[in-house]
Amino acid sequence: MSTIDFDHPPADPVGACKAWFTESEGMGFANPNAMTLATVDAHGKPHARIVLLRGFDERGATFFTNRESDKGLQIAANAHAALLFHWDRHPIGRQIRIEGRVSLASDAESDAYWNTRPRESQINACASQQSRPVANRAALQQAQTELESKFAGAPVPRPAHWGGYRVSLERIEFWQGDKYRLHDRIVYEREGSGWRTQRLSP
Repeated sequence: MSTIDFDHPPADPVGACKAWFTESEGMGFANPNAMTLATVDAHGKPHARIVLLRGFDERGATFFTNRESDKGLQIAANAHAALLFHWDRHPIGRQIRIEGRVSLASDAESDAYWNTRPRESQINACASQQSRPVANRAALQQAQTELESKFAGAPVPRPAHWGGYRVSLERIEFWQGDKYRLHDRIVYEREGSGWRTQRLSP
């Protein structure tokens, strides 16, 4: 398992992020790509929920959702977000924190990901008015049934309001746990085209 030299960290954090993401896949987690997404609404109130990372590169971290959901409306009002990955599995405990500006993924990216989803997930994404009140589960199932009938034998098109977001890499922190709480932390912050690094106390 790879480790970061926190006293002499790599110049670019993107490769280290990818290495930790890859290693988390072999640690037995049901969803190693799960991350807390924190947003702030138009009134300055914070909100957080779990979403799944679906892409990561130098441009940022990508996830997909209903853009008319609460998170979508909050991002529209304040296009900044924070992400937190936490892998807590003996003997290793790790976190990655990412903060940055949020932008829309392209229609081509959203279509490409939509087309990889199970048909049932596509139907359910169309059936759900995410974050809006619903009378009961029967109402959801009725909407699902109607859409299954509507698209019987045909592809399910991606709704215009469903798509990807990308959180840019403005600040990245790596946290490596220590059994006796003397954790290792290093933060990277954008500085022009490069990065400024700083070791942090636990």
